[in-house]
Amino acid sequence: MTDIQTLRRILEESRVIAVVGLSSNWWRPSYFAAKYLQDHGYQIVPVNPNYEEILGERCFPRLEDVPIEIDVVDVFQRPEVTAPIAKSAINVGARVFWLQLGVINHEAASIARNGELEVVVDRCMKIEHARLMGGLNLFGVTTGLISSKRPKRFVY
Repeated sequence: MTDIQTLRRILEESRVIAVVGLSSNWWRPSYFAAKYLQDHGYQIVPVNPNYEEILGERCFPRLEDVPIEIDVVDVFQRPEVTAPIAKSAINVGARVFWLQLGVINHEAASIARNGELEVVVDRCMKIEHARLMGGLNLFGVTTGLISSKRPKRFVY
């Protein structure tokens, strides 16, 4: 799914994002993306059996253990392990199955579609949010770090 209207609708309507494979290491893409989404008002639910808490949120070992309703299952895992995650997304009643950049598995996408989930493949929620919802200022576009103005010359 790549049409702008659908991506924008998903980003506008979704509030709870279960991030499967979220790492507690700040330099990992999953952490960076989840932190960005959290800072923009989304409730992040970390799903990773290796941690108890990430980004100040309780971490769950499996999607089935999450006690609240999930809008989006955002997957940061190797493509070959995503089919069972798609089945879990269906089982917990998620509305969207989102495979991150570089995570491409047609079987998992087909499973999710057959389970009546909307599917996004090979896209980053953070990048799409910034592109479609006006979050680019966090990259330095409106911070004054990048400017078309010439710098002032200092006289010594």
